[in-house]
Amino acid sequence: MYAVKILHEFVPSRNFLKIAEETKNLVDGWNITDSAAGRPAPSGTAVGCVLKTKYPDKTVIPVSVLRYKGPVEVGGLALAGEAIGLDGLILTMGDPPKYGRPIEVFKSSEEARDFLRRKIRIKSLKIGCLLTPRRSVKDMIVRVRDAWDFFFFMRLEERSLPMLKRVSEECKRLGKAIYAYFVVETPRNTEIIRMIGWPATSDMKHAEAFASMLEGAVDGIIVTCAGDYEGDIELLRSLQGVRG
Repeated sequence: MYAVKILHEFVPSRNFLKIAEETKNLVDGWNITDSAAGRPAPSGTAVGCVLKTKYPDKTVIPVSVLRYKGPVEVGGLALAGEAIGLDGLILTMGDPPKYGRPIEVFKSSEEARDFLRRKIRIKSLKIGCLLTPRRSVKDMIVRVRDAWDFFFFMRLEERSLPMLKRVSEECKRLGKAIYAYFVVETPRNTEIIRMIGWPATSDMKHAEAFASMLEGAVDGIIVTCAGDYEGDIELLRSLQGVRG
């Protein structure tokens, strides 16, 4: 029987502990956003450290957006994640901040990754990055072969599935994990998905069937109904049959 690890895309709020408690039995862990769309929210890494402490058996991987942080904060958060034992940290330049100006000390996520390893001496914390099918398979494979530990694949849909599978083959050859964002459209989040600009991976009716098509291609999926929390719960329940 096919099984895949289910991570919930966790958007932190003031009541994030309550939300984690509501979803803990439906997930294998959480991917935690970091002030999504540049709007201030509880720090993805700080929330991740709390969740990993409270639920040590869960996979916890926060995002760290570089345009919101200087080198001292980037290094400090990574050190906290390493001390707590987070399962990984995703680096991305991210969206511009809603308030103030972007911090552009790091010109790329690669530069930040090398800073963490060489200057801050991060050792055990796995550092990952995002892959997008807006780039060619060749370009994505070049990134996979770089000094990253794991990857999140964005914009998964039927058209990009063959690209994911080709990139996944290289990840397997190199022994690197790959997860795919799994964005499901509902009647309540159509406008939000349009604003985000990502294609929906599936609708609710076909979500389980699409997830089953990922057999052997990913280590897990990052599940979200993009702003529709009721939809998130319905979706997580519907995917228990493919859950690892």
